[in-house]
Formats: sequence, C-alpha cells, structure tokens
Amino acid sequence: MMPGPKNKSETKQHPGEQGRVKGDCSGGKDGTSVSGGGRRWKVDRSFVVHAINAAGTLFSPFLRRGLSEEGLIESARRQTGLHDFGALSLQEPLSRLVNSLETEAGLNPMGRLAVREDMVRLLANNLLMVEDRKRNSAIEVEEIRRPIIITGLPRTGTTLLHSLLALDPASRVPLTWETMYPSPPPDSATYNTDRRIRRVDGQIRWFRRLVKGFERIHPVGARLPEECLIIFSHSFLSYQFETTYRLPSYLQWLESQDLRDAYKVHYKFLQHLQWRCPGQRWVLKAPAHMFDFEAMFQSYPDACVVMTHRDPVEVTASNASLTATLRSAFSDNVDPFEVGPECSLRWAGAINRALISRDRGCAPAERFVDLYYSDLVSDPVGAVRKVYRNFDIPLPDDMEERIRGFLLQHPKDRFGKHRYELEEFGLNREEEERRYASYRQRFRL
Repeated sequence: MMPGPKNKSETKQHPGEQGRVKGDCSGGKDGTSVSGGGRRWKVDRSFVVHAINAAGTLFSPFLRRGLSEEGLIESARRQTGLHDFGALSLQEPLSRLVNSLETEAGLNPMGRLAVREDMVRLLANNLLMVEDRKRNSAIEVEEIRRPIIITGLPRTGTTLLHSLLALDPASRVPLTWETMYPSPPPDSATYNTDRRIRRVDGQIRWFRRLVKGFERIHPVGARLPEECLIIFSHSFLSYQFETTYRLPSYLQWLESQDLRDAYKVHYKFLQHLQWRCPGQRWVLKAPAHMFDFEAMFQSYPDACVVMTHRDPVEVTASNASLTATLRSAFSDNVDPFEVGPECSLRWAGAINRALISRDRGCAPAERFVDLYYSDLVSDPVGAVRKVYRNFDIPLPDDMEERIRGFLLQHPKDRFGKHRYELEEFGLNREEEERRYASYRQRFRL
C-alpha cells in the first residue's frame, strides 16, 4: 500500500509561502495590533522560534527541501528497522496531508523541522504497533466495552470534565506520554515510572518554549489525560493537523471523508494501551468526535456519550486564538482574519453534523447526556453525579472528596487568563449568532 505518488517539489521557495497575508506585527502594548479600526490578534513568538528559524534559514538547506511521503516513510523504516504497516490504508490520507503541508501551510524552518519529526514519529509508531501485535496476538482480542466519550464544541468544559472523571480509580484514560509513544504497550507494573514519561516531559518543556503562553489556553503534561486527536493522527485522518497548520485543501477533503478507518485505528490503539494496563472503563475526550457519530458508534456501539454545551459566541474567539497561537510557531504567515472564520465555520458544521446524527437515531437517546458548562463550573460534583446516574455507573464513595481536592490544586486561570475578542479574528457577534442560531435555540444558550 505504500509508498504513494511522489511529491516533486524540491525548490527552496514553496508555493504555500507565497501570496499569504502575514499577521501584523506592529501595534499596541497589549499584544494586539490595529487593523481596520479595531484590535487584531498579534503573534507573540518566542525567542527560541526566532533563533531556530534564523539558524535554519542560514545553515540548514535540508529543512527547506520538499516533503514527500517516500522520504517520511523511509525515515520511519530506517528508524525502526521495520517495514510492515499492516492493513492500514495510509496512502491517500498521508498523500493529501503531505501535499497540503508542502503547498499551503507556509512552513518556516521550525515548522519544517516539527512536521518531519511528527510525521516520522506517527509512521514509526504504526510500524512498531504492527510488530507488537505480531509478537503478542492477545492484543488483537482485547475488547473495549462501554467507553465514556466526552465531546462538544471546544472551550465548553470537555477538558475539565475529562480530568474529573479520570479521578475515578475505575477510569482508564489515555495519558499524553502513552499516546505519543504507544510501543511497547504500557504495563501496569511500570505505568508510573515508564522512561517515556521523562522523554515526553522533556518534549513538552520544549513545546512550552516554542509556543508562548499555550498553558493559559490548554493544559499540557506527560501525565495528563490526553484527548483522542493524537490517536486519530496515526490514521492521518485527524483534525489535529489543521489546528496546528494551515491546510485548507486537506481540511476540505477530510470533512468529506467517512471516518470509519480513523475509528478502526482508534480502536486498535486502545487495545494496545489496555492489553497490559486495563481499567474498568475507558474515559475518552475530543470535540472532533462530533464529526462522525455514525463511525464512532460503529466501532463503539455501547459508548456512553457526554455532550457539553456553552454559548459558542462566547468561546469562538478563544478557539481561534488557540489555533492561531499554535500555527504561529510553525509559520510566519498566520492571518487571524482567516483563522477566525475558518474555526467558526468548522465547528458550526461539526455541531450540526452531531445533532443531525442524534436526531436520525445514530444511537438510542439514553446513550447521550447533555451537560451545560455553567452547571459544570458551578457544581462540578453534581455534574459528575449526573453523568454517572445517567449511565447507571456506581459513584465511588470518595469521589466528591477527590473532585474538591483536584479543584483546589488546579484553580481556574492558574497560568493567567486567556481572553480574546471576536473582532481580533475578523468575526462579529451578530454573524456568529446567526451561524449558531439553531444550536443556541435548541439548547437555550
């Protein structure tokens, strides 16, 4: 099945680096710039990114070489000494992604370095997991029963709820370190001391240096619960890529795809993680689950789904800020007035897809519970009780104490407030209210 069609681009100037509107780097003391009579989001790039980009431009011509599927695949095979990707259908999604990265993402030297490392890591993980399954046939028969899947628009409390449900000793949540490096399969005996934890901790320290202020937007840590985007990325059918890079043609293609192959990879990934380190139930989370409930329930027919709800007009700018902040580390051509409408349209489409699927009966109504962000933050214990009661799951006697202890140790905005306005991303309240009108009316947001 691999390699796919060769990408011919080998020039130093890439098509994706031309004709793009660069983020305005002039302006006010508050980290924004003035454009069109209003505030405009401004990149706050770290010194590390500046230094790497300067060094890469001057001394590393290989970073400006064109990306190709063959080159990435060969690097992964050389790194692992393995060649078999199994039955994974990676050729088209990888080809689409690489082409979009090459021609549209406007990658700077830091971006090219990050893309190569990330793509090779994902391909190497796939090779290693295929080999693990050859050596340990028991992985293949692991069953994923009745997972709790948290979803909803970004910035609606999905991360908080995931962290709270993870406090239950019966919960099995994917942690960042094991989603980044799933092979060899984690083992209960060494789960808290695995050497991969230190490796990922080091990588996250670098990430914090590269993406200034990201922890104000979203918590990161090797031992923290991780959402499913990293898992989906191993299928190369993942919304993680377009959050990190500008990929309009890949996004358009991805939105038209049946995601059953992505969920097949997701299921196998969970089998891998639970083989030697099981729990009573998986607790999973990703806003991107809303894009294809049918595919999700095909892989997990007994899934228990929690949908979080919050007025999207209140959070669209924050979501756009997350996307723009990530992209700014890897491209010099981030236009906030492009990012804002892109994020708003994408997630309006996602919530509409999800609600249409529910209305068409993708699963029985009792498989869903709706949870308002306002209820989650005002009464987190009550919100967790609601989830457990709805799915007839016994609540541990000490769960309330666990939740209150966690909230004391992790106060809101402990890394500083993350607040942006719609106008900074080319959006306005009236248009956003119209775009999300049916959703806001249905849930009285």
